[in-house]
Amino acid sequence: MQLFFNPNIDETTESFSFDKEESRHIIKVLRKKDSDILHVTNGSGLLFETQITLASDNKCTVEVLSITNAEKPKFHLHLAVAPTKMNDRFEWFLEKATEIGIQEITPIFCDRSERKVINRDRFEKIILSAMKQCNETFLPKLNEAISFKEFIKQKNEGLQLIAHCEETDKKSLKEVLKPNEDVTILIGPEGDFSEKEIAFALENNYKPVTLGNTRLRTETAAVVACHSVVFFNE
Repeated sequence: MQLFFNPNIDETTESFSFDKEESRHIIKVLRKKDSDILHVTNGSGLLFETQITLASDNKCTVEVLSITNAEKPKFHLHLAVAPTKMNDRFEWFLEKATEIGIQEITPIFCDRSERKVINRDRFEKIILSAMKQCNETFLPKLNEAISFKEFIKQKNEGLQLIAHCEETDKKSLKEVLKPNEDVTILIGPEGDFSEKEIAFALENNYKPVTLGNTRLRTETAAVVACHSVVFFNE
């Protein structure tokens, strides 16, 4: 199934048109024509089966034939991850986390972060493309980048965890997880969180965890954490 995206449709929608860029892709590139069936999601769990009524590369119009509502995950997984020095590594994480089933992502700038600027528009396009590629109907939320300290000050629901490499008393991630519990996990930069950051997180009710016996790259650690939580809840 090839999946298309339109964030402005809901259960009441009977027909709609794609924007010019998407219309051109559908008609000129994919060579779709009148009466062809298209599957569309709004990124909020709804899957629309539609039929083309106007095959125009300027304004492809479809009518809704049926709507399926996907079951919402019983837990909410939020990863706060320090952007990597090399953009392609962070983009790889975004793609894989979306495929696995993450719900929310926040880029965080830390004391040892080597990258302090991100291209949010590009990141959102990567997440959207990954969602469509794996036929998922829930689009992960990408938040604005924020400093580590400001993120910690926010109150997140459920279990709050920080994964770091310091030789301190830590439990494995699988030991602290509970079924269907909301989880927020902090993943640091290449040089790890500073001792000051770790202490600040612990003061604000974050629990320290380990993701295994080996030292992982930032993007690898983030994918491992994501998969561990999703797999635990299956």
